[in-house]
Amino acid sequence: MHCSSWTLWIPAKGGAEPGNDRGPFDNWRGIGNHRGMPANRIRTVIAIAWLLFWVLTVSVAIQDYQRNNGHALWQPVLWETSSMVVATFLLLLQRHFTLPYRHLLATPWRWLALQALWLPVYWLAFVPLAFGIRHAVYALAGAVYRHEPWPQTFVYESLKITVFVSLFTLIRFGILSYQELLEEKLRAEKSNALLRQAQLQRLTQQMQPHFLFNALNMVSSLMHSDVEKADATLIQLADVLRTTLDLSELHEAPLATELRLVRGYARVMEERYADRVAIDWRIDEAALACTVPVMSIQPLLENIFKHTVERRRQPTRITLSAMRDDAGLLVRLDDDSGALNPADTPGIGLKNLRERLSVLYGERASLTLAQLEPAGVRAEMRLPCES
Repeated sequence: MHCSSWTLWIPAKGGAEPGNDRGPFDNWRGIGNHRGMPANRIRTVIAIAWLLFWVLTVSVAIQDYQRNNGHALWQPVLWETSSMVVATFLLLLQRHFTLPYRHLLATPWRWLALQALWLPVYWLAFVPLAFGIRHAVYALAGAVYRHEPWPQTFVYESLKITVFVSLFTLIRFGILSYQELLEEKLRAEKSNALLRQAQLQRLTQQMQPHFLFNALNMVSSLMHSDVEKADATLIQLADVLRTTLDLSELHEAPLATELRLVRGYARVMEERYADRVAIDWRIDEAALACTVPVMSIQPLLENIFKHTVERRRQPTRITLSAMRDDAGLLVRLDDDSGALNPADTPGIGLKNLRERLSVLYGERASLTLAQLEPAGVRAEMRLPCES
């Protein structure tokens, strides 16, 4: 005679029969779906782990049974399986009714107290269900299932199921708490991404009116001196604005796309200063696929026109180069006549661009201005390039 199926063997009056006290290790479904992993994969892992645990408990029970000269191997399989099925059913039932109170994890004692309220359910249900299955199967096999008297069986099984459920609850609490931590981290990352996107949108929207204001102001001044040139400049400006609208919803674009905008702006300014500026383009074909912030090169070129070309009557040569190296993408704008004044406050274009680089790339990007000798200013922007 054996007491129950939980790997406990009690000598029987008429012989020895090993029992088993091993139920399901854990109701991993109680963890809930992990949002960082597909639900189907979670279910597969749970099913495999549960099956392996059942195989382990059955193997131990069979070994104990054989050591005590047992020959009907279906009996220890039945004991383990009945415990497994009933414990799994009760754990799933507990999970179903306590899942809506997952928010109580923030106050552990309340969540644990709620789980403890389920202990009487295990005390009252486990023995009738598990032992009822065994009695029914034994009867169908023409045998009699023997165990300790019912009062002793209820007390003994209740103590064991209490220990098991308590351990399971603590494990489940730890896993759920860790999952909540991961989900909170994901929510924080999503919030930061949305904030970053909003900041970039604000900076881009701030950049476009600034560029448009300067361009229209230039056309307005041309209207009083050269109407034909003003008309040609407006046509070029329309092309630039069309390109700007195409990029208005983007924060980054390939260098080739950005250069369309820059070349359009350069043509507008070359119309305005036809005899005072010459631009030399030195673009490495390997760099065209690199990603750059939208409207990032144009403000650097605009800065040269504003602080150098407009202030001089002599011709100014500008060299715009883009090259790719092991460190990433290097964009460089040189003029041969400018001068840096340390006391000057950076304009809105440079300030805006530095903020955007910081938001997009952090310390992986840089923007520097340097004085050249004997004259000229170099603007150098370095960006990561993974394409």
